[in-house]
Amino acid sequence: MDLDVVFLGTGGSVPSARRNTASVLVRRGGDRILFDCGEGTQRQMQRSTGLIPVDSIFITHLHADHYLGLPGLLKSYDMQDRPEPLDIFGPPGLVDLFSSIARIVGRPSYEVTLHELNRGELVERDGYVIEPFDADHRIVANGYALYEDARPGRFDPEAAQALGVEPGPAYGALQRGEAVPGRDGEVRPEQVMEADRPGRKIVVTGDTRPCEETRIAAHGAELLVHDATFSAAERERAELTGHSTVVEAAEIAAEAEVAMLALVHVSSRHFIPDVLEEARAVFSGTVAPRDFDVVEIPLPERGSPRLLENGART
Repeated sequence: MDLDVVFLGTGGSVPSARRNTASVLVRRGGDRILFDCGEGTQRQMQRSTGLIPVDSIFITHLHADHYLGLPGLLKSYDMQDRPEPLDIFGPPGLVDLFSSIARIVGRPSYEVTLHELNRGELVERDGYVIEPFDADHRIVANGYALYEDARPGRFDPEAAQALGVEPGPAYGALQRGEAVPGRDGEVRPEQVMEADRPGRKIVVTGDTRPCEETRIAAHGAELLVHDATFSAAERERAELTGHSTVVEAAEIAAEAEVAMLALVHVSSRHFIPDVLEEARAVFSGTVAPRDFDVVEIPLPERGSPRLLENGART
């Protein structure tokens, strides 16, 4: 199952010529999940993936730079005669926000369903789950962890043959978790199957201070997308505004033992090579994606996550 992350907006609260406001698209198989929808997100799609019909939108918090792209995106879908329903998730307050947005968008021809999520309220999908956790910002804010179901362990045909199991349908039954006859009696799946293999995990924090909730949610993740608004020298300002420094993001990544850290929401005041130097001194697996970069996340046995520069436009 293919899994990757497209960075549609990696900048801070104010868009710049090179970086749009917050938006991250996760593609898993045929599913398309958008995390945050900053102003201009639909334009970013048009410049890269095309204006694809996302299945769900998850808003981290109700600051304008994380949702102002919703009216334009919803209206564009309406003008395209989108037939599919759309689920929009966010923290408490999302429904009230949409009472205002509805005046701009009107009533779409497709079904839009709003869901307010609190910590631990799972959104279950085919083969994976999206779980909100409490971020530490100036207002109520969710981070989100997308994690796949565990995969069955590898089947050992040599062990099965040694136990007298005939090759053929019995092998399939064992892999489905069923016991089958063997030479000396019943053969159970655990006798010929390795332990279950964990699925992949992606964590998106939105705007946040470094916090224990993130560390727990991100433990062992293939990719952590973390707020890195300020440099290490600006820690006092980061605390005042509810954001993280690049070093604090790197410390969380190191403690959580993630494979890759992607720094986003970086202030346009900062020179990205300097930001990366600060972060990599703490956590070497740090990247600072630009808009339209892609992180591919293969299954663990097939390699580590890798950054494809401008990958959404190739």
